[in-house]
Amino acid sequence: MILVTLGTNDKSFKRLLDAIHHAMQEHLIEDEVIVQAGYTKYQDDHMEIHDYFDHEEFETYLEKADLIITHGGVGTIMTALQKGKKVLAAARLAAYQEHVNDHQTQILEAFDEAGYLIYMKDLKDLKPYFERLKNFEPKPYVSNQKQFVSDLKEWIDTH
Repeated sequence: MILVTLGTNDKSFKRLLDAIHHAMQEHLIEDEVIVQAGYTKYQDDHMEIHDYFDHEEFETYLEKADLIITHGGVGTIMTALQKGKKVLAAARLAAYQEHVNDHQTQILEAFDEAGYLIYMKDLKDLKPYFERLKNFEPKPYVSNQKQFVSDLKEWIDTH
């Protein structure tokens, strides 16, 4: 099962769902596709589309998913990586009125270069990304929260 999540941004990200629809028509995607579309209004007979999931539903779908396809939001990406999921991600772009700026490109480039996910830069053709996905193993996520807290405590104690 593939979980697609478009985040809670108040702008549409129809471009990503169009790309997924096209990939399904080309049989790049043959799995069940569940979508949390947020503000994006979209109709498709081959995707199960929901506006939003509550936290428990989202966790259930995330656990069941073999692949996460998402926007460049750090929250969803980090949650997926913590669960060891493969992630394909696309940036919301200002040129398409999907966001106010293009900061998601920088986020996704950094995550891709570090080996955590595959950044889908061109949504006109998803085939190269699905080809890369066949041999892709995401870099394991390792939290540095304990070290951060320790460093912060040490700093507070010395200042």
